[in-house]
Amino acid sequence: MVECISLFSGAGGLDIGAELAGAKIKIAVENDKDAAKTLRMNDQEGRIDVWEDDITNVGFKKLRKSTGKNILIGGPPCQPFSKNGYWVKNENRLIERDPRNMLAQFLRAVNELKPNGFLFENVESLLHPSNRDTFHAFVAEAEDLGYRCTYYKANAADFGIPQLRKRIFVFGVRKRGGEIPHPKTTHSAKPEVTGLLPHPGVGAFISKFDKSEFFEPSEVATEGTYYPELINVPSGRNYIALRDVPEHQGKVFKSGSRFWNFLFKLHPDKPSITIAAQPGPWVGPFHWTNRRLRVPEIAAIQTFPESYKFFGSRRSVQKQIGNAVPCELGEVMVRHLLENI
Repeated sequence: MVECISLFSGAGGLDIGAELAGAKIKIAVENDKDAAKTLRMNDQEGRIDVWEDDITNVGFKKLRKSTGKNILIGGPPCQPFSKNGYWVKNENRLIERDPRNMLAQFLRAVNELKPNGFLFENVESLLHPSNRDTFHAFVAEAEDLGYRCTYYKANAADFGIPQLRKRIFVFGVRKRGGEIPHPKTTHSAKPEVTGLLPHPGVGAFISKFDKSEFFEPSEVATEGTYYPELINVPSGRNYIALRDVPEHQGKVFKSGSRFWNFLFKLHPDKPSITIAAQPGPWVGPFHWTNRRLRVPEIAAIQTFPESYKFFGSRRSVQKQIGNAVPCELGEVMVRHLLENI
């Protein structure tokens, strides 16, 4: 059995994926009280030790294994990545106490735990020119600690998840040899060209929740500022589509004047756009029936098990689900790591 320690665990999306892949979560470190409660609520057997603490307070040396295999997984918060040149070459960077530097804290855990392998997950913008130096410094530091690293830019829909969600994964393996191959995709936006399965439509995942028994007061949009515009946006489109609706008598917005997910409405036969952790009141995706999505729907788009429960206010639950790694994508990535350690 491969033991796993999870950092920045959130609601447990990557953790669920790790267990589906065959690893066993031993410890989950999570500082958010609601998310920590979510983790405990769903651990019916009490197998997982949830450490509700700031990672800067956690020591990992005592958890180092002398026998057997273990892995480390996690996706640090992305706030520091908008700051160019944050990393500084010096001997003490692994033990910096700056609370923004969660990349350094992840590497500190790697250094102290010395796992057989690690999986690091984060936003695609980590490869943006303003963040690229930070990212490559992170990879170089991991390699200096004795890990062969490969990074991979994944689109969740390419692995059968009903969501166009792009993320960066770094696979780190503590052994010599060649490059770790990239995971093999199973789905494609152009199946007729690739020979793969088509991207899944979101309808197959959430249609079961379009019943009155799942009604939530927060889903109602009829009295909102932009409801007349929302009902005229075709399924699978955003606010820009209003230019093409002749009978629409409401507002028509200039292209680029809003974020691309403004008034975005799902199409049941297409993947969802990314589920956001803190969406604005008119940020999509909206349901094709002109309402906001329900909790079980956003959870299903993130491929959480239908029985999974979330603790906290509606805002907190949205944040937990939106910040999570889709469980089934986590399964693919952790299994790939396990196959290469």
